[in-house]
Amino acid sequence: MGKAAIEAVLSHPDLELVGAWVHSEGKHGKDVGELIGGGPVGVRATTSAEEILALDADCVVYSPLLPREDEVVALLRSGKNVVTPVGWVYPDPDGCGAIREACAEGGTTLHGTGIHPGGITERFPLMVSAISARVTHVRAEEFSDIRTYDAPDVVRHIMGFGVPPEQAMGGPIVDLLGAGFRMSVRMVADEMGFDIDPELDTVQEVAVATQPLDTPVGTIEPGQVAARKFHWRALVDGVPVVTASVNWFMGEEHFDPPWSFGPEGERFEVEITGDPDVKVTFKGLQPETVEEGLVRNPGIVVTANHCVSAIPYVVAAAPGIKTYLDLPLLAGRAAPQLGRGRGPGS
Repeated sequence: MGKAAIEAVLSHPDLELVGAWVHSEGKHGKDVGELIGGGPVGVRATTSAEEILALDADCVVYSPLLPREDEVVALLRSGKNVVTPVGWVYPDPDGCGAIREACAEGGTTLHGTGIHPGGITERFPLMVSAISARVTHVRAEEFSDIRTYDAPDVVRHIMGFGVPPEQAMGGPIVDLLGAGFRMSVRMVADEMGFDIDPELDTVQEVAVATQPLDTPVGTIEPGQVAARKFHWRALVDGVPVVTASVNWFMGEEHFDPPWSFGPEGERFEVEITGDPDVKVTFKGLQPETVEEGLVRNPGIVVTANHCVSAIPYVVAAAPGIKTYLDLPLLAGRAAPQLGRGRGPGS
């Protein structure tokens, strides 16, 4: 995410990169261009949070593996707006007192975004729903080959692949994912006026390997988790009306149950059931091959791009926590050789 966000900032005509926070001593002091595999850009990376807080920066793309509210509060209080793909897409105001106070003190804005959750699950369903009437169900779903995610420790120890089913079902990913997807489901339900039941429904399923699977995170043995499904659903009188789902597989072979992506392959889907039914399929957000994904995964890139595209709008917004419901239409920018470098409201 950091590499992709830096690339997006460098190519954005309205933005200037002024700092980068890294977390290993080997990266400290190095030119950020070197860290992303390019030429020098004149900005040195630092492991010092104090140096980042002291920077004269308008906005921070905050994308750690696990978010920490105290870090976000410190950034906001220091006068820096924050755009993040790791939470706060549609937070409960009652649980965000410290963040709201930091926004007021720093005159800053926090915006949660991303892709799934953070885009496919709420921004795009709400947009598509406008062309249907009498809507009875909204579905947002991901189908991805997780072999292309180049973070072996995360895939095994957090996402729960290559472990026994009972360990996976109780692993940290359930709560980590659920926090974001539950916000997405509630945003759609609230904005569309569904009178949902107080409690959301959470369902998870696993498939195990039936023979040894050679994967980028090592061999997954028979009986260990090789595929996962998650579903978060808002219900009205026990009937699902808004559903966000994730399908993560280590390929498509030698599973029990024998799951597959189906003839459409890897994709993201948004489906509105109403008058009329509408279905949108997003392709190109997953790499063509596992090898390509391990070098540069489009899913990571689009997540970073969505964050960076939001920066000018977030900087222009009034202080506070701002969701998609509070901001104007967000758009990307023309390639440098084709655009005029104009920002929002120009």
